[in-house]
Amino acid sequence: MEITGTEASEQIYLSYRPLMFSLAYRMLGSVMDAEDVVQEAFLYANETNLNHVHNPKAYLCKIVTNRCIDNLRSASKKREVYVGPWLPEPLLTTNETHTDHHIAPDLAYTHKESLSTAYLLLLQQLSWVERAVFLLREVLQYEYDEIAEIVGKSSTNCRQIFRRAKNAISLPPERAAETKQTTAVVEQFVHALVSGNIAQLLTIVKSDAILYSDGGGKVKAATNPILGAERIAMFLSGVLAKLPEGYRSTLTTVNEQTGIVAYVNDQPHNVMTFQLEDGQIKAFYLVMNPDKLKHLEIGQTEA
Repeated sequence: MEITGTEASEQIYLSYRPLMFSLAYRMLGSVMDAEDVVQEAFLYANETNLNHVHNPKAYLCKIVTNRCIDNLRSASKKREVYVGPWLPEPLLTTNETHTDHHIAPDLAYTHKESLSTAYLLLLQQLSWVERAVFLLREVLQYEYDEIAEIVGKSSTNCRQIFRRAKNAISLPPERAAETKQTTAVVEQFVHALVSGNIAQLLTIVKSDAILYSDGGGKVKAATNPILGAERIAMFLSGVLAKLPEGYRSTLTTVNEQTGIVAYVNDQPHNVMTFQLEDGQIKAFYLVMNPDKLKHLEIGQTEA
């Protein structure tokens, strides 16, 4: 049976959408903006007759990368006046819709690490072009000639950009054993916090831990990072004591790691993710900005 142009376009969309989303989300740190960029990229590609493009994956990556850079440029001034710490929008990665395809099984661990909140924050230190080159090479394993075509630079230049970007990314990768015990550590943390067992809590949290709270000026949150296990314990205990009725929370997979998603009357209230080091919690990332939680509303998250 002959495949029509529309059917071919749909096949291309279904095949490459997860990959394009993974690139856009890592570039932008925003689920909603990434979805908009990918949608716009496919609409534009169809207008230019995508069915006749020799390499649709590279072509779509180029469109998505350029649109992400445009998005970042327009958002840079807003970021300068952002109230308090900025954190990426949490991504619930239990959903296969947002799983990267076209990634070799032996790269799966690296792929998961590159979605962690700590990793996404490090990417913010890179320039837009550095971020694109780094992601295309480190995470998606593109060849330098392919990257050069996407970002509009020479392959030699891309090698230099990648080397510079990699040197700037200093996050030590979590060992597999630590990753496997993250859920257990987070469960211990929740139990200690809810039961008010501060002594136990301090054995779970590193003494020099740090907590970032992103309210974006929309809700009450700490406008500066909170340093030290004892201060973090006091802050979280205070938050717990003021929780409204109808509050519930659940452990789930956020950014490919164990996290906590909380709701109040079925509306998203906050999301917390963690960074572990030597079996203890080194960093807390608490997203409370309601604008960054809209995609988690009941009935809107995809099954």
